[in-house]
Amino acid sequence: MNHQKTAVILTNLGTPETNTVPAVKKFLKEFLSDSRVVEIPGFVWWFILNLIILPFRSKTALHAYNEIWTDEGSPLMSISLKQQSALQQKLGADTKVELMMRYGNPSFATVINDLLSQNYKNFIILPLYPQNSATTTATTFDHIADVLRHTRAIPDINFISDYHGDPGYIHALAASIQEHWQQQKRQRFLLMSFHGLPQRNIDKGDPYYDQCTGTANLLATILGLGKEQWGMSFQSRFGKQEWIKPYTSETLATLADKGLKEVDIICPGFSVDCLETLEEIQLQNRDIFMQHGGQQYYYIPCLNDREDHIDMMADLVKPYINN
Repeated sequence: MNHQKTAVILTNLGTPETNTVPAVKKFLKEFLSDSRVVEIPGFVWWFILNLIILPFRSKTALHAYNEIWTDEGSPLMSISLKQQSALQQKLGADTKVELMMRYGNPSFATVINDLLSQNYKNFIILPLYPQNSATTTATTFDHIADVLRHTRAIPDINFISDYHGDPGYIHALAASIQEHWQQQKRQRFLLMSFHGLPQRNIDKGDPYYDQCTGTANLLATILGLGKEQWGMSFQSRFGKQEWIKPYTSETLATLADKGLKEVDIICPGFSVDCLETLEEIQLQNRDIFMQHGGQQYYYIPCLNDREDHIDMMADLVKPYINN
């Protein structure tokens, strides 16, 4: 029986390679030049990006990265490598597990071409974005197609577009929250903060908002939370246009203004702790809650390389492995 060589490829957004202005600027330029991410006419956006945003935002972003940088480098990269290693161990030597980043390194072109040169013919692509969006999942698909555009022998490709309602994912999230509650006093309110998108993206048919809502409702249900015990919000908005609401920063301020003193917050749309969770949520938004009268604020980490998270990944890809 002929068995195809199979590779499971984890993908994520990416990160600057070093905490320096040139590295941050390079990363931001590649990220913000993606027309799937910023849907503004190219010639207009080129001037805004290169003459206004990059000269100023690179320095601001560097300050934020410096707040979370570790001896291992970028948390997103170091944790992603741990995920890759743990999944490789889980799946065994017959299936190769690779990691590639949509922006920066390891690049799609490097990883895919290397696998092709080793005669891998079955690719299982797992973008680590639980909820499907044009800004994340679709640009991943586009870029894979771009890399393979001039390849004559296209490999078999199984592309997992989302897992927002996957039982393994929901149960792993619930377990992480319950473990936090066992270690710390359970707070009166759980806020689920997802990455935001411009409202017009949703109006054009992006499935992201509905899938975030689906995740949040499933998680609240399995935790047994009543409607007064939890909420969902959206973070990381950029620019002056309207983004999907409610905004996380405003939600925290309002909750504190209404007398809420204690809050737990989790980011179910992120598979790996990164700038948006460690600096924006754990630091910036904590300050907002406290400044408005809050007293206890706990950020519950992403699933990262938890064993139940790796088990979930393995369960997602195993149906497509034909070793």
